[in-house]
Amino acid sequence: MRTLLISFLIAFGLLSGTAFAEELPVRERGSVTNLPIPRFVSIKSDECNVRRGPSLSHKIDWVFRRKGMPVEVTAEYGHWRRVRDRDGAGGWVHYSLLSGSRNVIIEKDLVSLHIRPDPQTQISARLEMGVIARLGACTADWCRLNAGGYKGWAPKAALWGVKDAEIRE
Repeated sequence: MRTLLISFLIAFGLLSGTAFAEELPVRERGSVTNLPIPRFVSIKSDECNVRRGPSLSHKIDWVFRRKGMPVEVTAEYGHWRRVRDRDGAGGWVHYSLLSGSRNVIIEKDLVSLHIRPDPQTQISARLEMGVIARLGACTADWCRLNAGGYKGWAPKAALWGVKDAEIRE
């Protein structure tokens, strides 16, 4: 019951989401979707309004203008999802503007894509910082990416949009 009350207060901006972070379960579930919170999704369109609260009556604080950009869902309220980007900026977005497709942002300059998850293998491409790549399988330290027609494995530490301990097949 306490978690539900805290989620409600956070949803309406009456309480900071970090105030009770230590008390909330590590893998909380969304009250609407029953999906894990937090989780990564991506922006579905070229223009995505980010609002102060979970309704059309709330002011638009800014607009995401990068289709495919990964964001982290940190809360749910009805048809609205509170998201944050890699810089920590966040707000409320209508669920129809989000996609479950997983993408990552390259966080370091000239990240090498290797043909296998091993730094000793051949490099198939190098990706510049800020490139958005489609996320594939991930091991403990590597993720398979697809960007601009190039495919390969990159070190997980160079990516934003995937959890450190996340394994994907």
